[in-house]
Amino acid sequence: MALAKTYIMKLKVCGLTKMDQIQELISMNVDFLGFIFYEKSPRFVLNHLSLEGISEINHQGKVGVFVNETVEKISEISEKAKLNFIQLHGDEDEEFILSLSQRLSKDVKIIKVFRVGETFNFQFSIFNSLVDYFLFDTDSKAFGGTGKTFDWKILNEIEIPKPYYLSGGISLENIKNLQNFVKVNMSENKTLTKLNTPFALDINSKFETEPGIKNLEKIKTFKSLLK
Repeated sequence: MALAKTYIMKLKVCGLTKMDQIQELISMNVDFLGFIFYEKSPRFVLNHLSLEGISEINHQGKVGVFVNETVEKISEISEKAKLNFIQLHGDEDEEFILSLSQRLSKDVKIIKVFRVGETFNFQFSIFNSLVDYFLFDTDSKAFGGTGKTFDWKILNEIEIPKPYYLSGGISLENIKNLQNFVKVNMSENKTLTKLNTPFALDINSKFETEPGIKNLEKIKTFKSLLK
């Protein structure tokens, strides 16, 4: 059962560390490749790949993930690695994002992450004119992926003004729940004017054999279900 016949979500695979796996994902037409530039992460990409190596990857969906990094460091890495997207996964406020956007190339898009718990009280208006996409992930005390899902139905209770990535524990095991979530959104919002249907899915730890090592067969199976 495909997610929707008239709306195919894009796919982001995050936490990449192996060049051979990256090339395989490119051959599978994965839309976004996620590289984590957070030193405390077990998937910290610079322990495995160089900025020059990342810059040579021929793909238009290279996403750099940062957590409370400086504007100067993000802009430097973005330029050297030739990133296409910057994902802000920390406590970055509107002043920080404005400063960052002035330093980045105009072609680089910004993704702002919101961590969702049992309730959701974020004010989108302060970020709406500053970023290009939102990303919703499960709330936790630590930054970065938790491998756990949040109640996706929370997103149906709010109007989301930007296309968004859905993250947090997405797996083959909960694909039916995801299909139902998308199906409800498509039936209630056929024009997608409220953008409550995810623009893209963001997968990571549920498709690994160990941190940074992806299970490509599981990803291939998952991607086939998005058609």
